[in-house]
Amino acid sequence: MAEPFKNLINAGTVQQAGAHLQRAWPAFDRHHFERLALDGLDALEFKARAMQLADALGATLPAPFAAAADVLEASLAPPIAIDAEGEPTGLSNAQSALGISGWTVWAMGEYVARHGQHDLARALACLHALTQRFSAEFAIRPFLRDQPAAVLATLAQWQHDPSAHVRRLVSEGSRPRLPWGLRLQALVADPSPTLPLLLALQDDPSSYVRRSVANHLNDIAKDHPDLIADWVVRYRRGASAQREALLRHASRGLVKQGHAPTLAAWGLAQGLAGSATLSLDASQARIGEDIGLQVALHSRAPSAQALVIDYAVHHRKANGRSAPKVFKGWKLTLAPGEQRALAKRHSLRPVTTRTLYPGEHRIELQINGQVVAEAAFELLPA
Repeated sequence: MAEPFKNLINAGTVQQAGAHLQRAWPAFDRHHFERLALDGLDALEFKARAMQLADALGATLPAPFAAAADVLEASLAPPIAIDAEGEPTGLSNAQSALGISGWTVWAMGEYVARHGQHDLARALACLHALTQRFSAEFAIRPFLRDQPAAVLATLAQWQHDPSAHVRRLVSEGSRPRLPWGLRLQALVADPSPTLPLLLALQDDPSSYVRRSVANHLNDIAKDHPDLIADWVVRYRRGASAQREALLRHASRGLVKQGHAPTLAAWGLAQGLAGSATLSLDASQARIGEDIGLQVALHSRAPSAQALVIDYAVHHRKANGRSAPKVFKGWKLTLAPGEQRALAKRHSLRPVTTRTLYPGEHRIELQINGQVVAEAAFELLPA
């Protein structure tokens, strides 16, 4: 059985943190820190463990925030290396032994977010260091909420930083709807303050940074879909292969939803000229199994057709109603008069984000955002 994710913060990591903090500041009360951080740790889930470590830091670091920030920075391992593609490579065991890195740094960022609001410049300088050993994407968000103009001005400087970790923080830390992070409601309502940052970073040499930009744009698409459709139209012109990939990733949600302006931006405004059928390999399936989908396409067009083919499963909910979830299928070009058969298996295993309930489930086949066929099956208890 795989080790629970929450155990990435454990007694060993707490003790290592205590040792490095004491190395950085000999007066640090390591035993008090470890006692507070380890109290009931095994019973806590992952985020709660990080927050308890932040509590312990708050009780044991020096009171002047600037002095505490000095201790945190001095306790860190070397920055995580970046490979030729701009992706993090991790630290060697020897490098990790030199200081704190990894998930423990989440707690350090939380400490900065809680205690650094009245010393913004020093707090941001500390996050600049922390993000190179883990990420400060969660910690910077309260500062963006409470002091947006000053933080955005700093991010505008950081977009040119030599560290890909820092440049990624410019995008990732300002995402309106970052998972696990504080929602930045002002940027949900009006994303315009971050658009110049994203524009500057969408051609960044680091794939690590570009992926964050794509996810940030995908966040914006949830509230401002037409803005992202316009962005795709504008910045596809003369785009490199890397930017083209970024734009596809950024607009993936809108394509799956069948957002007409986005489909048009990708040359997918026309529906299938021809016919499509959808069939299932069984009329019943049990929770925990899977079911096969077969698609038959027949083009009646005089020219090739670019098609994005997805399918929506109308999952039954606890109240008996159903709600669709769109899944990726295929992206292809159908030649004039071509007939093509496609097949895919759809998993019916429960996942943490979705509970499966027995009952009828309908599947809709979507081509370029339009529903063209459907089928149904009965989901049985496991």
